[in-house]
Amino acid sequence: MKIGEDLYFKGKTVLIKKTLKIFATYCTAILISTSSLAGMSDNDKSKAWDCVGIYMANYFLPSGEKFEYAMKEKSISTVKVLKSYALEIGIPEKEWDEGVNKAVDKHYGSKYDKAKTDKCHSYVEALVPDGAERVKKVIQTLY
Repeated sequence: MKIGEDLYFKGKTVLIKKTLKIFATYCTAILISTSSLAGMSDNDKSKAWDCVGIYMANYFLPSGEKFEYAMKEKSISTVKVLKSYALEIGIPEKEWDEGVNKAVDKHYGSKYDKAKTDKCHSYVEALVPDGAERVKKVIQTLY
C-alpha cells in the first residue's frame, strides 16, 4: 500500500502544481491587460477634454446661433460616453471633472464649428472601443 499511496499523493501534487501554474499565468495575463488599459496618455486626456469643451459649447450655443437638434443630442451623448469610458479605464472622477471644467471654461460661448466637432467625433470613435455605437445608445436613452 505504501507504494500506491506515494503514487497517489505524487499525482495530486503534480496536479496541484499544474493548476497553480495555470492560475498564475491567468492572473499575470489579466494584470498585463488591465495595466495597459489603466489610463489615457496625457495627450489623449487633453484632446478628450478639449472635445468635451467643444461639445458642451455646442449644447449651450448662444441664442441666435443656427444648429441642428441632432447635433446637440450627439454632443451631450458623446460627453457622457467619454466620461463613462474615462471612469472605466481608471481615471479618477475628480481628475476627469477638473479637466472637463477647464475645457468648458475655454470653449463656453463659442460658435458652432462643424469642422472641430466632426474632428472630435472621429477622435472619440477611435479612442473609445465601439465609440460610435455607444454614442448611438446614449442618444436613444435621452427621451
